[in-house]
Amino acid sequence: MDMSSVKKRIHQLRKEIDYHNKLYYEESRNIISDFDYDKKIQELIKLEELHPEFKSASSPSVKVGGKITKDFNTFDHNVPMLSLSNTYSNQDLLDFDKRVKKNLNIEEVEYLCELKYDGVALSIYYENGLFKRALTRGDGEKGDDISNNVITIKTLPLKLSESVDLEVRGEAFISKSNFMMLNDEKRLNNEELFSNPRNTASGSLKMQDSSIVAERRINCYLYSLVSDKENITNQEESLNYLKNLGLNVPKTFKKCKNITEVKEYIDYWENKRDDLDVETDGIVIKVNKLEYQKVLGNTAKSPRWAIAFKYKSESKKTKVLDIRFQVGRTGAITPVALLDPVELGGSIVKRASLHNSNEIERLDVRINDSVHIEKGGEIIPKVTKVEISERVLDTGKFKFINSCPACDTELKTIEDQAVHYCPNYKKCPPQVSGRIEHFISKNAMNIEFLGPETVKGLINEGLIRDVSDLYNLKYDDIIDLKFNIDEEDKIRSLKNKSCENILRSIEKSKENEFSNVLFGLGIRYVGKTTAKKLAKSMKSIDAIISADYNKFIEVDEIGDKIAQSLIKYFNDSENLLIIEKLKSSGLIFSYEDTNQIKSSNLKNKIFVISGKFENYSREELQKVIEENSGKVSKSLSSKTSFLLAGENMGPKKKIKAKELKINVINEKEFFDLL
Repeated sequence: MDMSSVKKRIHQLRKEIDYHNKLYYEESRNIISDFDYDKKIQELIKLEELHPEFKSASSPSVKVGGKITKDFNTFDHNVPMLSLSNTYSNQDLLDFDKRVKKNLNIEEVEYLCELKYDGVALSIYYENGLFKRALTRGDGEKGDDISNNVITIKTLPLKLSESVDLEVRGEAFISKSNFMMLNDEKRLNNEELFSNPRNTASGSLKMQDSSIVAERRINCYLYSLVSDKENITNQEESLNYLKNLGLNVPKTFKKCKNITEVKEYIDYWENKRDDLDVETDGIVIKVNKLEYQKVLGNTAKSPRWAIAFKYKSESKKTKVLDIRFQVGRTGAITPVALLDPVELGGSIVKRASLHNSNEIERLDVRINDSVHIEKGGEIIPKVTKVEISERVLDTGKFKFINSCPACDTELKTIEDQAVHYCPNYKKCPPQVSGRIEHFISKNAMNIEFLGPETVKGLINEGLIRDVSDLYNLKYDDIIDLKFNIDEEDKIRSLKNKSCENILRSIEKSKENEFSNVLFGLGIRYVGKTTAKKLAKSMKSIDAIISADYNKFIEVDEIGDKIAQSLIKYFNDSENLLIIEKLKSSGLIFSYEDTNQIKSSNLKNKIFVISGKFENYSREELQKVIEENSGKVSKSLSSKTSFLLAGENMGPKKKIKAKELKINVINEKEFFDLL
């Protein structure tokens, strides 16, 4: 590959990986298998190693995905929650073993093997033996405090058998049997089924009402002691210690004398794991001795002393009955294969994504073909292979459609991409409903009780044409509204309680801050973070509407593509009319700064905060810095002015601060500085 092609491929991989990270960490869903995701990561890492001139600190190869929501308080992790490197081959496993032995300069290494459970990672804190707090992984450095929901987990003790201070980590999950029970209840109530156990557990733990979480039958396995304890020298001892404290540690872990025994453990569980009542997707292999773990250390993303061996996703063969096309909110056309129903991963699969025209061409998939499909934990699986040898009729290559399946508008393509899209932005029904569904979503206006099918029903009845019409809905408009709830065209209608809940939620959404409204408008390329920065910088919708290109690109992280998209959106008279209607309905269109600036004493000063402090939490110190015009960064760089250091700060930060000649100050010195 020439340099131009390499740069282009790296950019494409980063974009794809960031997109899949966003789906997984923010929306609790994924559209590709773990195997395909890991292949992309490995390709990116290899390209960046071969071409260091294209490396970037923001590359997904060196950071843990995730995002903190605004609905929960956030706290720093005492020790970052890193992700594990993955492998699918015995050779990679042998290479890992060789690296470990070489770095430790020893001939044999003892490992501890544990099943890798498919759930939600948690960091749990106990103080004097009593439950104190539970955090999500978040972005790896900070996590959301979901304690009110975690304390509903019956298998997690709120009091340990000893009065100790410690931090433990584990995996929250919903068992296969409990997941089936939950969906049985959904069927009885004619409600949409949950997609899979992992996503259900993740979504449940981020709910606001803990009484609902308690009904979800969430379980939790503990697999790691983060706090240092005397007399505990290895991973096996730490797990036994946690068991003695009353924590729910699975019984399936095993100490292995060498990598040969590790492979035997992997082989043993490959099929036997299907008999367990919990979803697993691999084996975690850890260097058993804690002293060796410290010597090996971590990369920016993963520990060097552990690796996950992932089992390949289950694959089944079936037949393509038809290929149809779906239209997304932005007009993107996605081909979907309708399949001869087949059982895969514990459920009946009838559909599989074909992603885009390039994928159809690459697979050469055609109607009536025999194909292999993989599910990999997601409700919509993918076609991975076509059995060309079993093709009965030569029907010719399948041709991608030229016009929109919903409105018959001629499709357009995006340069250098395999994406077809419908340009009929304003009138194409799926795009109209998609924009409204985006507006009511949790990260935007969070209008509960109003689902996608109800939105389609409101559109079909002519009650809404755009998001502004939601605020004109009356009880008499929606009572007995009929809408489809599934592909079999089952009909439901809105009853009294549902109508009241919908109208109450619409009214409550008027309290959302400006950035939520801005994000909810669905402006192309304007995500949640961009909306926040835009709102904070420009202060009001009127300032944004009147801004030009130069004004937009002055805002942090807004470049050419976003600026052009903003200009195009706000130059459209129909969009401006919708905004005026939303204003009249009482939505917030100006920025309110909750952090009042008290002084400019710290202007142009950038701080990194690390460790524990005697009188203030990190969050309180950050607030003080920002109130005095300073900025807080997560990582040290040449631009950092001060490292504000508390107790138990990691030695790496001190070393890096010394290398970069950054001033290291304590809590007292910080307030003297003020």
